[in-house]
Amino acid sequence: MSKHPEKRMVEFINSHHVLTLATSKNNQPWCANCFYVYLEKENCFVFTSDPDTKHIGDTEEQNMVAGSVVLETKVIGKIQGIQFRGKIYRPEKELMKKSKKAYLKRFPVAMLMKTTLWIVRLTYIKMTDNRLGFGKKIVWSEEVRSK
Repeated sequence: MSKHPEKRMVEFINSHHVLTLATSKNNQPWCANCFYVYLEKENCFVFTSDPDTKHIGDTEEQNMVAGSVVLETKVIGKIQGIQFRGKIYRPEKELMKKSKKAYLKRFPVAMLMKTTLWIVRLTYIKMTDNRLGFGKKIVWSEEVRSK
């Protein structure tokens, strides 16, 4: 597989701005919706969230997360979306500077908020794109599968 997701996945991700983040702690699942910006070179989502939220607290013990980005439509032939897995962490040094600049460019109102930036570095993406045929799936992964 390629080191980076294919172009149509990247275009879809860049054309949206809200992801659903799924976490779990003590066998209790949770979802949160977050505004994001995507850093293509680093293949990661950047979003803000307070450290004391449930979803961020869940990641203290388990840094692997899952989520989705979807196009909301009633037209079956236009359905598109991605499901993803990745590792969540706080950016540092140069990645922090790049993440903050990109996030504030897309969401300037965030300058008024005291919040924390987070990264989800993607390890797996499955894209459904019905425009290519009903139920058409495209998969990108850097995860190693054991048999």
